[in-house]
Amino acid sequence: MNPTPAQARISVIGAGPGGLTCARVLQRHGIEVTVHDRDRDADSRDQGGSLDLHEDDGQLALREAGLLEEFFALARFESQEMRGLDPSGRLLAHHLPREGETATPEIDRGQLRGLLLRSLAPGTVRWGRTLASVDGPAAGPRTLTFTDGTTCEADLVIGADGARSRVRAALSPATPRYTGVSFLEAWFDDVERAHPEIAALVGLGSAHAADGERGLFAQRGSGGHLRVYVMQRVPADWITANGLRPRDTEGIRAHLLDTYASWSPQLLRLITDNDGPYVDRPLYALPVPHTWEHTPGVTLLGDAAHLMPPLGVGVNLAMLDATELALALAGSATVDDAVRRYEETMLPRSAEIARTLEGGAEGLLATADADADGSLRH
Repeated sequence: MNPTPAQARISVIGAGPGGLTCARVLQRHGIEVTVHDRDRDADSRDQGGSLDLHEDDGQLALREAGLLEEFFALARFESQEMRGLDPSGRLLAHHLPREGETATPEIDRGQLRGLLLRSLAPGTVRWGRTLASVDGPAAGPRTLTFTDGTTCEADLVIGADGARSRVRAALSPATPRYTGVSFLEAWFDDVERAHPEIAALVGLGSAHAADGERGLFAQRGSGGHLRVYVMQRVPADWITANGLRPRDTEGIRAHLLDTYASWSPQLLRLITDNDGPYVDRPLYALPVPHTWEHTPGVTLLGDAAHLMPPLGVGVNLAMLDATELALALAGSATVDDAVRRYEETMLPRSAEIARTLEGGAEGLLATADADADGSLRH
């Protein structure tokens, strides 16, 4: 069974930027698609921090989706500013965007998701659908079983369900491995009025400081919000290993102040002045390279296919994957032809990038240097 894309039942698992981009481009080409997502609704949880969308992948995808101008209306071009600091707070490198620069404008992940959701036909996304398994013969159709016991059939299942993808198991035994580096996320609200010293330190974009073993990365969001990622080379269970609990804000803060004791009081505000609890985010990555034998009726995109360290490529690659897969479906005689075309491009590309970024989580802890133009390198 190998239907034409126009006749196929296509199910995307995951309503993140990749899955929604794929659905949007498919619908622009008259191909029906359903997106299943585990969230209760579009607003049931925080969607994360700020994203920079690149001209040659993320923005390319939005252009193909017919949403580039709407993105530019929401994007923060001033947030392309980057500062590199040392642990004393001394400025080592400073990139200020040129007037009219559009290389990597920032947008909140939630705003990007909202932009994509609004572009879809009503009822495209089915909320509260947590996938349990993908079964069925290679000849199709595939059976999707959800944790509430419901099922549906699909001629193509697209796994856009992120790092802990349930679809991946239908193609590969690979599971993400801990990189040895962990992030601890801290939030700051109304930063200009409530945290003016931090606002001045970070500027309008992002600021990074590291000493080789630990680091801090601060990033502006919209609406006066700012997020800080406390970056450490520690075991994945470092919180409980130190006799602490994830919600023990004061205990974790005291531990961090001891760990960062040699850092300047100015930078320590990024650890001590946060509004609310910390969020533990150990970094995982898939083995390099992560590939699979072509299997009819199932494929992957984004982190489900090639989870890498968070070095600015993840969402951009996911949206590029999504666009290329959707265009392959729009331009192929059969679903299987389209998936083969897509995987023949995506798998080598992602393997090459993953090799380049392998071990890159360690680079987040390296002291920043400046290139001639003031941009950062690690």
